[in-house]
Amino acid sequence: MSYSDIFKDHLANPRNAGELPDANVFAEETNPVCGDRLRLSLRVRDGRIEAARFLAYGCPPTLVCGSALAEMVEGKLVDDAKHLTRHDILNAIAGLPSRKQHAAALAIEALRTALKSFRV
Repeated sequence: MSYSDIFKDHLANPRNAGELPDANVFAEETNPVCGDRLRLSLRVRDGRIEAARFLAYGCPPTLVCGSALAEMVEGKLVDDAKHLTRHDILNAIAGLPSRKQHAAALAIEALRTALKSFRV
């Protein structure tokens, strides 16, 4: 399987990459097998994710999945974001080879960890 044009666009033009200075929710997850890391910063107000930023360290699919996730969650209600899955990320980037799908799982794990730490 080759990478999609959507994947290539996220890789060349990552959405919401970097730090979020006024974030009030953070999470960082690491894949112990490959060492990839994803840090997610969110600004949540009134139950809605107003802004999302990510930092990715590792393979290109990790960067692309972080970019897609940050783009997907901005503007979402926290309750809706809790229901996102790795399949949603894979669909958003038109798929990944099976050996690289761990990147989508890492992104979702970072989101779940961040949202667990969120207090209304």
